[in-house]
Amino acid sequence: MAAHELYETARAIVADHRGILAADESSGTIKKRFDAIGVESTEESRRFYRGMLFTAPGMEEYVGGVILYDETIRQRADDGTPFPEVLASKDVIPGIKVDTGAHDLAGFPGEKVTEGLDGLRARLEEYVELGARFAKWRAVITIGDGIPSRACIRANAHALARYAALCQEAGIVPIVEPEVLMDADNTIERCYEVTASTLHWVFHELGVQGVDLRGTLLKPNMVISGKGSAVQASAETIAEQTIDCFLRHVPAAIPGVVFLSGGQSEVQATENLNAINRVGGPWPLSFSYGRALQQSALSTWAGDAANADAAQALYLHRARMNSLAVAGEWSVELEEAVTASS
Repeated sequence: MAAHELYETARAIVADHRGILAADESSGTIKKRFDAIGVESTEESRRFYRGMLFTAPGMEEYVGGVILYDETIRQRADDGTPFPEVLASKDVIPGIKVDTGAHDLAGFPGEKVTEGLDGLRARLEEYVELGARFAKWRAVITIGDGIPSRACIRANAHALARYAALCQEAGIVPIVEPEVLMDADNTIERCYEVTASTLHWVFHELGVQGVDLRGTLLKPNMVISGKGSAVQASAETIAEQTIDCFLRHVPAAIPGVVFLSGGQSEVQATENLNAINRVGGPWPLSFSYGRALQQSALSTWAGDAANADAAQALYLHRARMNSLAVAGEWSVELEEAVTASS
């Protein structure tokens, strides 16, 4: 894929206030989510559930790309159509998760580095044949006592950059995901500090590896209070801190920023995204949500095909709310109006 095609693909994913459905949960993660609703996680139950999301009527109005898991990119809809073709026929761009998970960083207790570079060139070639046009790699940065270390941040930044270079070589748009976790009891100020350092080193390494930012998407955390913090910042403060941090550390050449939800509730992730867009920046500020798009739909489906229509409706509602948030036009009244009518 020529450079201009990478640019066009990256821009298309976030065009018209659309975002990304992250449906790339590992087998272990989706088993936990199925366990929570009393559904056995089998290849068929996973295929049906994800197919239900991909075929939701009108999802393409709000979703420009879907991140698939290795199993899912090889699966087919009920009529035998491969899932990547199902998505492409709806003008939704198929993507693929390519990292093999976060593992302990040798010599640095409590810290992780993401693996998966070995053999990645060959895997990317196969994924292109299967229909993928973008990829995702997640790095995990933990806030704790004395961490993250610079060694952890730089090791993950280097891996992200090597992955991104391999993607662009293969003609695939890389989504670069450096996630500063929100699970600790840190203040929003500490999150700002760690996010700033992480973004600095990520873009430094992307430059060293010759990655073309115009054909790259960034999937970052919001600058937000840790879940255990006694003081939880307002949506307005989250927006101000996030945009301030990004203006200092994210180049304007990036064609889109697609935030992860990081364990926020469905409505909280939408509210914060809306506040961020009301402040605004030089990039499209969109979403790449997993649970924050799926949780209500998953609970309603509960493994029963008879509930598929209702589950699809809830998924479409969340996608629409987040699309409105990208435009800065969401309001809590819209949520309440739907709740009252349902």
